[in-house]
Amino acid sequence: MSNSLPNGAIVAIASGYGTAVTITAITNASPAVATATNTFAAGDFIEITSGWSNLNGKVVRLSAAAAGNFTMEGIDTTSTTRFPAGSGAGTARKVTGYTQISQVLSLTTSGGDQQFTTYQYLESDGQRQIPTTRAPMSIAMSVADDASLPGFQALLTANNDRLQRALKVTLPSGAILSYNGYITFNSTPTLTVNEIMACAGTFSLLAEPVRY
Repeated sequence: MSNSLPNGAIVAIASGYGTAVTITAITNASPAVATATNTFAAGDFIEITSGWSNLNGKVVRLSAAAAGNFTMEGIDTTSTTRFPAGSGAGTARKVTGYTQISQVLSLTTSGGDQQFTTYQYLESDGQRQIPTTRAPMSIAMSVADDASLPGFQALLTANNDRLQRALKVTLPSGAILSYNGYITFNSTPTLTVNEIMACAGTFSLLAEPVRY
């Protein structure tokens, strides 16, 4: 059992991507291995599209890579119920760089709540619930106002082009949270007496984050 503080965490947004390569197959294994003609290397972060919705949209780290395949660290696709055999093909593209978002004041996660369908039989006195899906997840971001910083400009670019971006949070322990989603960013700062001028952003997640 342990407790930790986020103080010292580094937040970074993808600054570039390589050309997407075709994934012809992904194994039902832990970790999953993708078949593709690639030039990736171990340690690269890769954005995945896949016929498997439970993998589609994730940004994963590679534990191994060769000319004809790569291994996705921490990705368990052994369940053929969640990952039907032969249906995982898609694409992969490398995150070629990250730009630090400096002066982050807070990151607050919301959503992901379990949803249910409620039903009742005619002959029953009470209702029952079955879990269905989860609510969409998002991260609210507050950043101290400084338009001269590269991270601030990267947020503006992501807001304007509306293209999905990888987001990486490196914790003081060295652990990493890897996200993928869409950025919206309001560059007009709040103005409150005796409080730091700050700009607000929202990161709408396309998939559950991957933890390393």
